[in-house]
Amino acid sequence: MLTATCIFAANAKELKVTSPDGRLVVTLNDNRGIPVYSATYDGNEAIKPSRLGLITNVGDFSSGLTFKKSSECKVNDSYSIRNIKARNVEYRANELNATYADSKDREITVTFRVSDNNIAFRYSMPQWGETASIIVKSEATSFSLPDGTTSFLCPQSSPMVGWMRTKPSYEEEYKPDAPLTDMSAYGEGYTFPCLFKVAPQAGVHNAIWVLISETGVDGKYVGSHLSDYHIAKPSTELQGGFYQIAFPMAGEANGHGTTDAALALPGSTPWRTITIANNLKPIVETTIATDVVEQKYDASIEYRPGRYTWSWLIWQDNSINYNDQVKFIDLASAMGYEYVLVDNWWDKQIGRDKIVELSKYAQSKGVSLMLWYNSNGAWSDAPQTPKQCMNTTLARRKEMAWLKSIGVKGIKVDFFAGDKQHTMQLYEDILTDANDFGIQVIFHGCTLPRGWERMYPNYVASEAVLASENTFFNEHHAINEGFELTMHPFCRNAVASMDWGGTIMNRYMSPDNKSRHRRYTSDIFEMAASIVIQTSVQCIAMQPNNLSDLPQMELDFLREVPTSWDETRYIDGYPGKYIVMARRSGDKWYIVGLNATKEPLKLDIDIPMFAGSTPSYYYDKPSKKSLWPKSTLGKIKVDTKGKAKVTIQPNGGIIIK
Repeated sequence: MLTATCIFAANAKELKVTSPDGRLVVTLNDNRGIPVYSATYDGNEAIKPSRLGLITNVGDFSSGLTFKKSSECKVNDSYSIRNIKARNVEYRANELNATYADSKDREITVTFRVSDNNIAFRYSMPQWGETASIIVKSEATSFSLPDGTTSFLCPQSSPMVGWMRTKPSYEEEYKPDAPLTDMSAYGEGYTFPCLFKVAPQAGVHNAIWVLISETGVDGKYVGSHLSDYHIAKPSTELQGGFYQIAFPMAGEANGHGTTDAALALPGSTPWRTITIANNLKPIVETTIATDVVEQKYDASIEYRPGRYTWSWLIWQDNSINYNDQVKFIDLASAMGYEYVLVDNWWDKQIGRDKIVELSKYAQSKGVSLMLWYNSNGAWSDAPQTPKQCMNTTLARRKEMAWLKSIGVKGIKVDFFAGDKQHTMQLYEDILTDANDFGIQVIFHGCTLPRGWERMYPNYVASEAVLASENTFFNEHHAINEGFELTMHPFCRNAVASMDWGGTIMNRYMSPDNKSRHRRYTSDIFEMAASIVIQTSVQCIAMQPNNLSDLPQMELDFLREVPTSWDETRYIDGYPGKYIVMARRSGDKWYIVGLNATKEPLKLDIDIPMFAGSTPSYYYDKPSKKSLWPKSTLGKIKVDTKGKAKVTIQPNGGIIIK
């Protein structure tokens, strides 16, 4: 339950708000009519003076402003949630509300909430006389990082490019440890989230890590991203370079719809979020994306977390037939998995009558179907069907009523086209309607989810990442799988659930497990990745042949993989190189590690939950006779202080449980 106790403060041109632990400080200044904020952590600069404000169709609320008043609040919230890193979350923050007015005395309030390691801020406007709606044309909101900062960023794609003109879809490659001044690959800036490493300042040992994103975006606003890096003009008060909030590109959605945000008054923008720390633990463990949003509706049923099999990843389009789907249902049943995802073309290649029969068969085996849909097709050339079942209220509700009647428990909706406001409304409409029929939703070819796990209780996850299908399509991505999966705990998966699309156990990217290019990661890596990847309905992309060609110890582990977590702890890592983390499901802990480097990684790790015991230890044993190391199950000794020594092989993994 959210509570806030507020105190109204005297007028002041410089305001400060501090995190409950006192380490993170945000300072707000009225810089000659321009509102400016900055942030320090332990007294060290993390965000240099950066601009605030909106530019609207009725006026400029970023300059020429007069400070009016402020108030301070203590915010306390406790919530339980089934589908993020932690089941029970306690949110404590100090809040600052600063109100400014333009020359016509129209007020705008910027609200900063500062919790330990996290900043969230947004703008709110009352109704101004008869003005009850505005168009936000752009934001002055900027983020200026100290000199010497390096970046870990994913470029925003140009619109209407790529396969069948389906981009942007948040599926570009991250560039690690890059200078701030590097231009984005396509000149369109960067998708959220954006990770930065601020170089240690004089007399300071540790770098400061900064993760920037946004949350609370729904049909009332556009989805935003960061611009390319700008160098401030010498004539301005602010010095150095900065990134700025950027709105959608005109070409998104086939050019349909405006790039502006239409906002009813009174109203508020989404939250901009900044996670700041002198180590990576708060980056990996942050829950800020769900801390500052509210649930929009009650769940119509109790939605089940679980695992699903998926023929399409390796068997592709030809597998979308009745007999092959039976094989994957039988596989799911044999593994104790809850779901099977039937991908594109099912309406043509299986047919609706046979899908009814397939769903009955699945239920007889203790498995439920999830079905794929094209979001529409009017905003791209993607030909896959079923189409035009999700783009209007009438079509959706008719389709979803049928899905409910035949026992389908989830849908995967694909091929969206950017971040314009009407597209964000479509996401919300699909989720809202699906909940009425007890259906969970996964999105692919889509935007970053922004707080949706809490806002929409039937939301599962989004792709919004260069996902596992690319390891099938292109050997380059198979080679880089380790890099990708050691990047996302610090970036993409740090802020939202991620449907990576499969723990791949075939060693070759082919149904016969002998041809095409190979998988470059070890079996233990893939098994550990099923714990590293955060989503409440996890794809375990096993193939029917894996039931006979995998060692029993691997099958036993894959049968028990949890997907709903009570607690998550970061242990060690570096973006794009390695990750070691712990997750707890009930009273059972899983310690997992991935190594994306080319050398064995020897680590001393702290795992106090296993202090003085000898838990099970899955690891890779190098082999001179095979391209893959031998999967080995043994025991590891953890001393009474909770310390253990581990070695993670190149493109390999470890699991302790």
